[in-house]
Amino acid sequence: MVIISYDIKDDKLRTKFNKYIRKFGGQLQYSVYEISNSDTVLDNIILEIKSNFEKKFSEEDSIMIMKLSKYCDITRFGYAKHDTDELIIV
Repeated sequence: MVIISYDIKDDKLRTKFNKYIRKFGGQLQYSVYEISNSDTVLDNIILEIKSNFEKKFSEEDSIMIMKLSKYCDITRFGYAKHDTDELIIV
């Protein structure tokens, strides 16, 4: 599983990135997505960020991509505790 979190100040760029990234996974919170996909999909996402988004970022913008291993301990509360799907980490 991959977690992608972003903080983009410009409304137009943030909306564009949100529309792009939500094609690949589920939204956990407003600017946090969970993506359960292959390394190829992740590589394509990173390439797209580097080629089309990164050059438009200000110093205040950030995107974090976190690859979680199958050994990560995930504790869920609230609505998230009902998400009991098996996690497959690559």
